[in-house]
Amino acid sequence: MIFRTLDDLDVKGKRVLVRADLNVPMADGKVTDTTRIERQAPTIRELAEKGARVIVLSHFDRPKGKVVASMSLRPVAAPLADHVGRAVAFAGDTIGAEAKAAIAALKDGEVLLLENTRFHAEEEKNDEAFAKALAALGELYVNDAFSAAHRAHASTEGVARHLSHAAGRSMQAELTHLEKALANPDRPVMAVVGGAKVSSKIDLLKNLVTKVETLVIGGAMANTFLAAEGRNVGKSLYEPELLDTARAVIHMANEAGAVILLPVDVVVARQFKAGAAQRTVAADQIGAEEMALDVGPASIAQFTNRLAVTRTLVWNGPFGAFETPPFDAGTVAAARAVAAATKAGNLLSVAGGGDTVAALAHAGVENDFTYVSTAGGAFLEWLEGKELPGVEALKA
Repeated sequence: MIFRTLDDLDVKGKRVLVRADLNVPMADGKVTDTTRIERQAPTIRELAEKGARVIVLSHFDRPKGKVVASMSLRPVAAPLADHVGRAVAFAGDTIGAEAKAAIAALKDGEVLLLENTRFHAEEEKNDEAFAKALAALGELYVNDAFSAAHRAHASTEGVARHLSHAAGRSMQAELTHLEKALANPDRPVMAVVGGAKVSSKIDLLKNLVTKVETLVIGGAMANTFLAAEGRNVGKSLYEPELLDTARAVIHMANEAGAVILLPVDVVVARQFKAGAAQRTVAADQIGAEEMALDVGPASIAQFTNRLAVTRTLVWNGPFGAFETPPFDAGTVAAARAVAAATKAGNLLSVAGGGDTVAALAHAGVENDFTYVSTAGGAFLEWLEGKELPGVEALKA
């Protein structure tokens, strides 16, 4: 580890600022998905149990530097308390008189949630004066928000320059598993990259192809690569302006000695709707009026054969249009194969990205991978090989 963790801090009686990510789905003023709260709760609970006076910072949505009542963190306090297992007080501002009074009243082991940091325009600007004002609220700083670590904001990066700091348990878990997956992996390594567009994952593909033995390309992205190889993809979604980019990635793979696995068969339909009439054809036999919406059984067999000799797998993106049956079969079969290899002890599997988490849940295996990241953009930027400001700040 090149950063400190909770094990390195003496927190009893100290005011500890915890940057969490409580940007959770909400409807009608109620939290509808507590996944992120569940991930953040262990750090807050541990600090409180060790006698810290815990002050929780988080953003919520995009209020653009203004106070927006519907974007208050107040409704998050109760579900956070449920998962932490102790009361969570709430202050209606971040660095103002109410916050300072609430912090002054904190006793050892108590928890306070402050209002949305993005109600201040200075937050997203990483304003130095605002970062100092936040730092003045505490004596130690713990960043547990890996999902916000790709943003150089005052509460994610600036505060670390003014207080002794460490990674929280969720941040620690993310960094540990990502390190094992790509920085220092057991080989051979396989990366699965799926989704709709090559354009959104060019940097990802170019970084991964130099780090893995096998790069599996699925989803509509695969159509662009098939077209780049001269295949007719009919009415399938693809990006004709990126054929040269796809060829460049293939060339990079050849130079690096990596194998790119593209679909060898696909499930096609004339209509994209649930229960649509469909057929499975070889990847070079897509009809002029058909669109490829999933991979076929031969492609899954190719994947599982390669998986059998793989020791580390990184997954981002589905194999097909999994939200719309019957075009979920390929993603489900691949996900279950990875889960089985992981449970057998033959594979370290790390997955992340919004569609990926949903796809694994759809397959019923979200708890069977070694680690599933809920970080979204930060997970992608790490896979792209970019430095994350919130992580870099913890190294200083």
